[in-house]
Amino acid sequence: MSGVHLTPSACLSRATEVVLVGCGGNGSQMLTGLARLNHALVALGHPGLRVVVFDPDTVSEANMGRQLFSAADVGLFKSVVLVHRVNMHFGLEWIARPKRCEAGELHHLQAGTIVIVCVDSAHARLALHKTIVRRRDIYVLDLGNRSSDGQVIFGHTPLDKVQIAERGEIPLRTIHPAESALLPYPYDLLPELIDTSRPDDDTPSCGLAEALERQELFVNQSVVTPALAILWEFFRHGRITWHGAFVNLKTGSMRPVPVPERKAHETDLVAIPA
Repeated sequence: MSGVHLTPSACLSRATEVVLVGCGGNGSQMLTGLARLNHALVALGHPGLRVVVFDPDTVSEANMGRQLFSAADVGLFKSVVLVHRVNMHFGLEWIARPKRCEAGELHHLQAGTIVIVCVDSAHARLALHKTIVRRRDIYVLDLGNRSSDGQVIFGHTPLDKVQIAERGEIPLRTIHPAESALLPYPYDLLPELIDTSRPDDDTPSCGLAEALERQELFVNQSVVTPALAILWEFFRHGRITWHGAFVNLKTGSMRPVPVPERKAHETDLVAIPA
């Protein structure tokens, strides 16, 4: 039996800040999906999303086809190209940062911010984790894939009472409703994602044919779709009963990750009013 995570009122009553890190295979499609999500939410009366996008890379010919770039984009910064495109199409004012997302960029994060991690190495994830994990009530949506399979995990920074006690921060005040089940932090649930002892394979491909030898054409789309579905449930319906998924294109399967049932000590949380 799965639990239910309730969307904090702060994420429904005001514009939600979203930090998207990475504009490659997953990130480029994620950004387009976020623009569609925002458009639909605003039409339904939600204040919408404020998105900032980080990526230091430029577009290469190998990116065309697998990622949402054209020949005219080659040599330009991925983040600038994609953010300009959605801004023009949807009339937005989202921000592109053609640089790495350093620790200093995340110090201002407010409770309820969603950090979407679309990087391709454990080293990059670990660097983000070291800053994010120190912030309270930050949501993290991690997307990752291999050649034909991948995973999506949506969670928030740890709010376990024991961990908080060790830091001397009781009583705990949080944006999460007291009756809401807490979500596991992605890198607690899947610590291998930040295990830098494993070799990363992030060598750039020289062409599309070589890139397709390493990753199936639609693997990124298959990973991004459940990620967006989770966010849609989170914002549109104010609750989620699953917070991740494992997808496999070879077997045609998607296995959802249910929200864990609420633990007894979670009833001691004191929610911060919106």
